[in-house]
Amino acid sequence: MTSEVTIGKTNVQTTKLGLGTNKVGGHNLFPGLKDEDGYALVKQALDAGVQLIDTAHMYGEGRSEEIIGDVIQGYDRSKIVIATKGAQDANNGNKPNNAPAFLKQAVEDSLKRLKTDYIDIFYIHFPDQDTPKGEAVAALNELKEEGKIRAIGVSNFSLDQIKEANKNNQVDIVEDHYSLVYRAAEKEEWAYLKEHQISFVPYFPLASGLLTGKYTSADYSKFEKQYSQEQFAAVLSALDQVKAIADEHQVTVAQTILAWYMANTAITAVIPGARNADQVAANLKATDVTLSAVEFETIDQAFAAFK
Repeated sequence: MTSEVTIGKTNVQTTKLGLGTNKVGGHNLFPGLKDEDGYALVKQALDAGVQLIDTAHMYGEGRSEEIIGDVIQGYDRSKIVIATKGAQDANNGNKPNNAPAFLKQAVEDSLKRLKTDYIDIFYIHFPDQDTPKGEAVAALNELKEEGKIRAIGVSNFSLDQIKEANKNNQVDIVEDHYSLVYRAAEKEEWAYLKEHQISFVPYFPLASGLLTGKYTSADYSKFEKQYSQEQFAAVLSALDQVKAIADEHQVTVAQTILAWYMANTAITAVIPGARNADQVAANLKATDVTLSAVEFETIDQAFAAFK
């Protein structure tokens, strides 16, 4: 596995390649999921040395956390870094709720589902419209001082909201939408995070499969809501350059893209998802890829149109 990285200003250390688990128990998000596949792929990841397991209450409305909680009973808890997220208020149509009392209860509920007495990283999954973000984070900091969580994160926050949340320098990590075809975080967010020693983890790193290299121009209809035909053609052209590099390393396009994220100093960890254990094993091969500075820059520039 990759060398360990440190989360923000905390003493939480983990592997640079983690596991995203929205397809573990996320029956409300993906059709046809099987719990047994979820159990198997989490075990596969832990057995292979993956330490960072990223989940959320939203994934199956707690089912993902329950499956992970079952699996980790057979492992050394101190070697596992569990990140989970909460904010959805079931009593209000699952709208975001960042009220201090609500977040504290969300942590307690996640602890029970995960069958653990502490959560390594707890993210406020989405901002609400009303709660001052500094107050929301201060509530989580109280739980941090109690040892119930080890690092405080926010997700899907604008830069202004991140700044408000971090007014007392208590935010340790941000999880946000980022990929080589969605690079908004590079403009201002990364500079702020670096200045304040806040870690960054991207979600959707493979752009819902687009960056795996398995699609051609004939597949445009699957992505027409997100990309113009010109943008889609630009992605495919960029992926041709990635494929040449992938072939040199005898790996796949997806593994090469993941290696690019792991080589990017602005990214603390990357958490590709998986539907089954075989996909976990495939993602893990990315840790064997060491890109040269020229290869890194070639990939970066191939997707420059998306900066």
